Amino acid sequence: MVKNYLILLFLILTEIIFFWYEIYWPKNFQLTENELFLVQKGQSLFEIAENLEKERLIKNKFFFDFYVILKGKEKRLQAGEYFLSPSESIAGTAKKIISGDIAKIVVTIPEGFTIKQIEQRLGLELPGENLEGFLFPDTYEFPLGVSGEEIVKKMKDNFDKKLTPDLREEIERQKKTIFEIVTMASMIEKEVKTYEDKELVSGILWKRLKNNIPLQVDATLTYITGKKTTKISIEETQIDSPYNTYKYLGLPPGPICNPGIDSIKAAIYPKNSNYWYYLSIPEGKTIFSKTLEEHNAVKARYLK
Repeated sequence: MVKNYLILLFLILTEIIFFWYEIYWPKNFQLTENELFLVQKGQSLFEIAENLEKERLIKNKFFFDFYVILKGKEKRLQAGEYFLSPSESIAGTAKKIISGDIAKIVVTIPEGFTIKQIEQRLGLELPGENLEGFLFPDTYEFPLGVSGEEIVKKMKDNFDKKLTPDLREEIERQKKTIFEIVTMASMIEKEVKTYEDKELVSGILWKRLKNNIPLQVDATLTYITGKKTTKISIEETQIDSPYNTYKYLGLPPGPICNPGIDSIKAAIYPKNSNYWYYLSIPEGKTIFSKTLEEHNAVKARYLK
């Protein structure tokens, strides 16, 4: 009797170990390269399992079916493209498809990128009007085959989220528009690096606007010319464009890039000072001047 009991116990343990091995042991540890696997909308558990076995991503379709049914998730398998590998276990593969962990591309849009630069990084066109300035720079995850419309929506939604109700309320209190703030922030983004410098430059530019003094922001000229250099020629300051802040008073017609939150906050909360001029030198430092004579002396020293 005891012997039969031990034999039965041994058989049960053997089955448990066997099932554990089949479900939690990968097909091949060495084949780590991901493959794209498509789960089509409306496919059943058994069709998915069969295709996984055909693609040699799992050892046995039966154990995939068994695991999913055991978890009660046979109706929760989600359509989409998945990065899968034979180095994953049946359990790991099933969890991905159950959770909808579809294949994604991860892309970082740096602060200060223009629409054109964003399109070049993504490799597609972004349709829509007045997008410049409102596609928030951040790291994004997009599904494979994402459309330009979907990208624009996600980036604009992120902008709306980052521009909190408190910030919007302050903009309204100052009797300014979001468009004006973003336009100012885009110039600040391109001109200086640190938040402290951004606050001071914001104060200078708003003060110049108030006193009908040309902003003379070099970055608006490079936006016109498309040049990457920060060096501006006398001829370029005469370009007939509404974006030329040397030639025309006021803000340019719109943002010249997509600014980050620090530049947006600096545009909303400028720092008052006695400065009227600033110069960003190649080392990244910004030198502020109170008079034109001081500013010209700084330019003579650093812009040789």
